[in-house]
Amino acid sequence: MAQVEINVPEHLEMQIAQLVEQGEFLNREEAIEDLLSTGLKAYKTSGPIDEEEEPGLEDDGMMGHDDEYVF
Repeated sequence: MAQVEINVPEHLEMQIAQLVEQGEFLNREEAIEDLLSTGLKAYKTSGPIDEEEEPGLEDDGMMGHDDEYVF
């Protein structure tokens, strides 16, 4: 297995540590591997979002529908 060194923001490190502490994962390495794998699978399924093709909510009313009123 390849080894990778990464730097993550403190808030993510704290969330990973909390998941390990709660017993969701055996250790930090398992947590990172599983979370990264899950994220890659989700990314492959949905793909990147191209903001030019996906209109923002402000273009289609408050909740993304043309028939809603905004006060």
